[in-house]
Amino acid sequence: MATKVKYRDVLREIARDQYGFVTTKDAVEAGVPAVELPKLAARGGFENVTYGIYRLTDAPPSPYEQFAEALLRVGDGAYLHGESVLSLFGLADVNPRKIKVAAPRRIRVKIPPFMEILQVKSKARTTYYEGLASQPVADAILECRGRIETVRLRDAVRQARKEGLLTASEYRQVQKGLRS
Repeated sequence: MATKVKYRDVLREIARDQYGFVTTKDAVEAGVPAVELPKLAARGGFENVTYGIYRLTDAPPSPYEQFAEALLRVGDGAYLHGESVLSLFGLADVNPRKIKVAAPRRIRVKIPPFMEILQVKSKARTTYYEGLASQPVADAILECRGRIETVRLRDAVRQARKEGLLTASEYRQVQKGLRS
């Protein structure tokens, strides 16, 4: 006789792959009715972070969890931007007070103090680092010109190249961009 899979187990598995977070949309896509998340949160094991976003209470801590939460709060099309991308990898010795998230549309939800939303009009180049949608490192470094000292950005370029975050052509492009 086959054992029945519990909704809690399905949601825990999803959350483990997303730095402890699960959304109502994730649950529905996995075949779990949306009404189950509030029930599970009431019984413990999950906590409601904000409308439609829940966190697994015993999820292991991760340096990426706040980045993941910021992206989930903004929703589809959101990506990490500028200093937040550099912070993700410890480049340029930045520690921004707020996680900068670019959004392709207007955001009407209440944003917590640890976040800053940048409305972008055009479809920018994006990639994924550690499962998080992000502006490419090369673009983020160039984006930070004028806000971060050039010397620190040059160090970030060398470190990013050494860590394989920049291709040879991106390395040359960014070096050239920092000279101009």
